[in-house]
Amino acid sequence: MKIRPFGVEQWMNDWENNCKYNLAETCVESLTMQQLLDMTGKPREVLDDMLNIKMTYGHITGSQRLRQLISEQYSKQSAENILITHGAIGANALIYETLVEPGDTIISVLPTYQQHYSIPASYGANVKILALREENNFLPNPEELKSLIDDKTKLIAINNPNNPSGSLMDETLLKEIVEVARAADAWLLCDEVYRGTNQEGDGYGPAIADLYEKGISTASMSKSYSLAGLRLGWIAGPHSLLKEVEIHRDYTTISVGVLDDYFASLALENRDKILARNHKILRDNLQMLDAWVNSEPLISYVRPRAGTTALLKYELPISSREFCIRLLERYGVMFTPGEAMDMEGYVRIGFANNREVLKQGLPLVSRFIKKLAEDIS
Repeated sequence: MKIRPFGVEQWMNDWENNCKYNLAETCVESLTMQQLLDMTGKPREVLDDMLNIKMTYGHITGSQRLRQLISEQYSKQSAENILITHGAIGANALIYETLVEPGDTIISVLPTYQQHYSIPASYGANVKILALREENNFLPNPEELKSLIDDKTKLIAINNPNNPSGSLMDETLLKEIVEVARAADAWLLCDEVYRGTNQEGDGYGPAIADLYEKGISTASMSKSYSLAGLRLGWIAGPHSLLKEVEIHRDYTTISVGVLDDYFASLALENRDKILARNHKILRDNLQMLDAWVNSEPLISYVRPRAGTTALLKYELPISSREFCIRLLERYGVMFTPGEAMDMEGYVRIGFANNREVLKQGLPLVSRFIKKLAEDIS
């Protein structure tokens, strides 16, 4: 099986540990284990409990405790509708491995996480792209989606909130997309790894698994919960589908590890504290980013409604990769080039990291843009 190199992940591998100001980070600022323990209000008790955990494989598909806690994020799912995976990246990969066969038509939005079009293409599927356009606030057009449907359409892949644009589909739009999928009898996979990061309210929008009988939601502890180091994600969907996924999962995962399961459970039992912290970071930092964008004549964007990232459009005659490499080499500031996401002409910024990183990094980007514009003119 041949597959395209994963643009974003290759970029992160090359540069993430070689920058001074990481404005490419996609997680809300990561928690330390001490912070997590403090949030429980009983750190000594938790440590004693942890020290008595026997290092077995643990619950193969995830503990009842963890799956029940995850199911509480949904309105129509129970623990039996949840399958624990190795991150959301593992969840998405397992869905494609289970459902996609050569000759199937798979429809994916773009921009999105590259998994959603490169994996099915590597399996011999006919991948059709539903373009998300800036003039439509990077939201999918249901009529355009309908025009891509054919008699071999197996699965439609969307991403809500969207990575990298931060666009957010409301329930009305999601239900329109559900109707298109239902008419085609297609599975509808929604990568919801940024669910919980909305700029308004409690941070949560509706989940596709709750809206459609063939809806599949994937998510993880990485973005909204600031615990990427656990490498723990999940699939929420029909129990019958999860049993099929388990067959494939047995060959690649076995279990995610008892400590991952344990700490994810602790975090979700204290989700209100984590989300209160993270919503403040997200909302305060976006205000800073918004003020900066409005002050830069050569930069524009569609203001994110959710998520941790934004697509910045720049008005300079230079490729996004060259833009990002020059910025890194001159000032140590890291963005992600649009080229890595098949979105040339843009760069992706992650604005949910440590506030001081954003505060110190953005003026350096301004200096870089000014000097670059002078050199070009």
